[in-house]
Amino acid sequence: MSDLVLFEKRGKVGLIKLNRPPVNTYNHEVIVQLGKHIDEIRFDDEIQVAVLTGANHGMFSAGADINMLHNADPDYKAMFCLNCQETLSKMESTPKLFIAALNGTCVGGGLEMALACDLRFMTDNPKAVTGLPEVTLGVLPGTGGTQRLPRLIGKGRALDLMITARLIGSEEAKQIGLVEHVFPDAEFEAKTMEYAEKMANGPARAVNLIKRSVQEGTELDLRGGLALERELQNRLFASKDAKEGIASFLEKRSPEFTGK
Repeated sequence: MSDLVLFEKRGKVGLIKLNRPPVNTYNHEVIVQLGKHIDEIRFDDEIQVAVLTGANHGMFSAGADINMLHNADPDYKAMFCLNCQETLSKMESTPKLFIAALNGTCVGGGLEMALACDLRFMTDNPKAVTGLPEVTLGVLPGTGGTQRLPRLIGKGRALDLMITARLIGSEEAKQIGLVEHVFPDAEFEAKTMEYAEKMANGPARAVNLIKRSVQEGTELDLRGGLALERELQNRLFASKDAKEGIASFLEKRSPEFTGK
């Protein structure tokens, strides 16, 4: 099996690159390889932050392989969607920060991948667009799009994007809260890695438990979310980083965090 998804470690950052040219569509093999690299990140104690991006600048992913869907029988397509959903949910539930670096066009299932990440950064290249145009094929966004997009930007905006199949650029994507940061195209990778490395080399344990509190707690009622928040805070109080952070504040010096 060829490397349809590339993986490398850069210090405490794990870099995942979709690598199925020309437009990084995904099939079952791509999802299997993606899942393998998510597991690598989960079990590597050194990695604190993961970045998901396209191998070639200008294209993140055009989504699922339409030829594969055309030729597959309904049972296979149903199982394919289930496996995609479960794999993307692993990113969401992993207590490490995942950043989707949209280094180019990101549509359909490509955006659904990005929605399963914790943060989304986008290039300001005017040719880069994003959206969920599956309705033009007579289907719906079936890899989490109908659930994650409304939770992120609100029901009305999400419905409008999905039923009109409208594609938007980086400026509007940031305006509606679909992406958190837009970086200049020429500096996109450097700016993304700068952010990722800062998180990975800072109080990473606190960052990762903040992720867990937000991802899990917002799906609970307020009482349950507050209980989860207290539990995770108590864990942090016992950590080396929390002790170092509090001590450095009182001693008026810069903290030296270790992620422990």
